[in-house]
Parts: sequence; C-alpha cells; structure tokens
Amino acid sequence: MPAYAPVHRAPARAPPMPHDRRTPSLRTTPAASGPAQDSSYRAVLGTRHVARLLGGTLIGRLPTGMAPIAILLLVRTEHGSLALAGLLGALHGLAAAVGQPLLARLVDRQGQTRVLVASTLIASAGFLLLPCTGPVRHPVLAALTVLAAGLATPPLEAGLRALWPVLLPDPERRRTALALDSSSQGLVFIAGPLLATSASAIIGAHGALVATAALGLLGSGIVASTAPSRSWVPTAAAGPAHWLGPLRVSGLRVLFAALCGTGVALGAVNVLALAAAERHHAGWLAGVMPAALSVGSMLGGLAYGRRAWAGAPARHLVAASLGFAAGWLPLLNDPVPAVAALVAVLPGTFLAPLLTAAFVTVERLAPDGETTEACAWLIASIGVGQAAGTGLASLANSGGPLLVALVPLAGAYAALWLLRRFNDHLRA
Repeated sequence: MPAYAPVHRAPARAPPMPHDRRTPSLRTTPAASGPAQDSSYRAVLGTRHVARLLGGTLIGRLPTGMAPIAILLLVRTEHGSLALAGLLGALHGLAAAVGQPLLARLVDRQGQTRVLVASTLIASAGFLLLPCTGPVRHPVLAALTVLAAGLATPPLEAGLRALWPVLLPDPERRRTALALDSSSQGLVFIAGPLLATSASAIIGAHGALVATAALGLLGSGIVASTAPSRSWVPTAAAGPAHWLGPLRVSGLRVLFAALCGTGVALGAVNVLALAAAERHHAGWLAGVMPAALSVGSMLGGLAYGRRAWAGAPARHLVAASLGFAAGWLPLLNDPVPAVAALVAVLPGTFLAPLLTAAFVTVERLAPDGETTEACAWLIASIGVGQAAGTGLASLANSGGPLLVALVPLAGAYAALWLLRRFNDHLRA
C-alpha cells in the first residue's frame, strides 16, 4: 500500500487563496506521537489516546448499524409494510448523510465538543421518541422524528480523522491507523444489527431503539471527554471559505459519486437480508447476513493494512471495487440461509480496502485545511447511497428475490464503472 499522505502540506507552498481555510489545530502533548519507526497495529494502539478514541468512536457509531434494523423491526412489530419500514430507514440514512458535512463545517468553526454533545443529545432523543409516534398510524410524524435523528448524527468519524495528524505525525503510523480505523468500523455493522435484533428479541422493538440511543450517548461521551477532542480548536480562517468546499475538486466529485454506488449496495443488504429471512422463515438471517458482510470487511481491511501495496491509491480503488461488485453475484440465486450468510462475506472482503484507498485519495486531493470536511463528504456520499439502496430494495421486494438482489449488484457495478472511466481524475 502506498505511503499514507500527510494532511499538512510543506511550508514552502504559496499563501492560501482567500477561499482556503487553515488546517485546524490541536493543543495536546508531544507524547501522543510515539516512536515513528514502529508502525505496527500494536504500536499505534499503544499511542496515548488512540485506543480510547477508536473505542469511543466505534461505540458512538453503533447507532449507525443499529438504526436501520431497529426501525425496520419497530414498523414490522406494529404490522406495518416492509416498504414503509424501508423508506423510514432510508430517510434516516439520507438525513444522516446530509447532516455530516453541515456538522463538519460547524466543527471547523466551533470545535468538536459542543457539536458532538448537542448533536448526540438530539439524535438520541429522536430514537427515544420514535416509538411514541406510532409509525404505522402516523407515518408523517414518524418521518419527521427519523429525519431529526438522522440530521443530528454526530460527526464522530470525520472528527477522529481530523485528530490523526497530531496524534500520529508519522505518515506510516497514520496509514496504519487509517487501515485499522476502516477495518474496525466494520464492527459497527457486525455488532449493530446483532445488538438491534437481540434487544428486540429480549425486550421488544422499543427496547432496541432505547439501546441505540444509550450507546450513542456513551460513545460520544467517551470521545468528547478526551483531551485531544476537547483541545481541538479551528485556526482562524485566512478568508471566507469557498461555498462548494472540497466539492470544487473534480477528482473528489468522481470519488464521492462512485461511493454513492457503494452505499447503494450497503443500504440494500439490510432489506435483502430481512426479505430472505421472512421468505425462508429464518429470522436470525436478518442480523447475521449484514454482520457476515462486515466480518469480511474487517478481515479484508486488516489484511490490506498489514503491508505496503504497489500502485497508486487510484488503482487500488478500481481493484477493490471490482472484487466488491463480483462478490454480490452468488446472491442472485437466492441461496438457502446458511449459504447466504457465508456468501455475504465475499463482497465484504473488499469493502474496507476500498474505503481505506478512498480516504487516502481524499487526503491527496483535498484542498489545504479542508480534509475534515472532505472526509465528511465521503461519509455522506456513502450515506446517500445507503438511503437510496434501502429505499430501492424495499420497493423492489414486491418483484421477487432476484430483483432485490440486483439492487446491491447494480450499485456496486455503477461504482466500478465510475472509478475506471474517470480514474485519471483520482490521481494527485
């Protein structure tokens, strides 16, 4: 894998144009960097604050993996249609995608603590209030509640990536941290669906949403209480920011559009799993199938991050996207539940390498001082795709298992086509 490009550019660069922003700073201790020559996973995790921030971010992002399943289960428990359940889940994902860049800009202006605390409180309140709305009887009220919870999804992932350059000044250690970060995020979609289905089975669908809110509060509290997050403050801007932000870079627009297709596949898998579970009378498959995909992602990401790979990140994007797309083909045959769970590992194997290469590309292409917002746009792009995938798969369910299975395949191949067709735009 190529060296992980540092966020901060050389001092010799010409002064920023009026629309550029300076890179935010973090007042913390020099000890946070650790020995630069050791870039192993153990060394990175042993660096001060790293394990706590990774763990807190992971816990705080569990609602991302829990919410789609918890919403689906709540609506189905109240005898609502799968289409309504899927559309509410899609609305939450779309709102979260829209909210991430907006909250990232607030972080750039206000710092992390206030934004994380306020957004987490609003999102958790939305999850707690959703069962009270009666989604089947009052779908509009439920939609507004889901919208508020989604828009307020705390920008934990983008915030963490804003802290890496100071916590880990060495580029190799930062590359290792990014691979570890991308791989560990797969746990969100392993534990998330399983926690939601388990909580629903034990204490009911309402309890799954209470657990979703509680874990969001816990994770954000861990991150917001750490010294690096509290001390991170934006540097005064040299001039007004460009209204498009990092979207003015053509390579980033190509990358974000492609990752929308990747998100379609990820959003469709929850509906695909639930539909297969109901069709085969195997309720466990609704949580296990998305978790299996995430197991593959975690294993593939850890393998990808253990060594340096030849070629530019733009080439890695195409290779990983090809594997991700091909992995969906076996699910077209509507395999039995046990086989479906095993096959779901295949596309997941290429997911974390795809995301790692994407974040490396973002850091290479993002304008000075806008890497945090660019990361938020990447996350938002996947979220928009997830929302679309959930909605499309819910609507396709009436057409039979083949039509549902074609949704993730189509999204993955759309991403592959864009990355191959415009690959020259992705090279820094």
